[in-house]
Amino acid sequence: MFKLLLISLMLPCIAMAQATEQKAVVLIHGAFADGSSWDKVIPILQAKGLKVVAVQNPLTSLADDVAAGKRVIDEQSGPVILVGHSWGGTVITQLGDDAKVAALVYVAAFAPDVGESSNDLGREGPPPPGAAHIRPDSTGFLYLTPEGVAKDFAQDLPAAQTKVIAVTQGPIFAKAFDEKLTKAAWKSKPSWFIVAENDRMIPPDLQRAMATKINAKITALPTSHVPMQSRPNDVAAVIVAAAAAVK
Repeated sequence: MFKLLLISLMLPCIAMAQATEQKAVVLIHGAFADGSSWDKVIPILQAKGLKVVAVQNPLTSLADDVAAGKRVIDEQSGPVILVGHSWGGTVITQLGDDAKVAALVYVAAFAPDVGESSNDLGREGPPPPGAAHIRPDSTGFLYLTPEGVAKDFAQDLPAAQTKVIAVTQGPIFAKAFDEKLTKAAWKSKPSWFIVAENDRMIPPDLQRAMATKINAKITALPTSHVPMQSRPNDVAAVIVAAAAAVK
């Protein structure tokens, strides 16, 4: 009887411990975007029992975006699966050495090495088509034109959606692309990489080369630069696989 009573008293404590150790997916958006770029993936991950937080990057510098991500990571009690899209790949590479981060997922993203900047990647090749539609403002921030969003950023999405993306985009401070990394989390953390095969912002060949260099598990999808919008189930499946690999 005493043993049964003891077990009944312990069960709520065990449940509470399991809840506090819930795996968390922290989503880091890229340039010309915001946290809503993950809106189709989030409910799929939540349905799998994962805690999900989408960070709102200030896009003012690498240090500022890393700080925004760290604030979110610090609030998690369980292991973190850190996901970065585009510029967000640079952010998670610098941020991902945090002890709570157990896995990295790159989605059509940059994956620099220590001493490299985002702009250092792919310098030897021709500029991607989308680069022609990037415009600076008078304060040094970069925007993507509506035409660039429709033709090069999200060409596999309906026009009504690309119009919304264009007007809600997050401009990025141009000098952020030249900031060099001091850490490369993929050297010590298991990584997954989604290559967007029809990407017109980051060349697919460059994505594959980066994914191979960091020894990531590669999934190729026939999408634009925003596979989380055009193929959310496939993107979510990769994130879920990364989460499942985390003990």
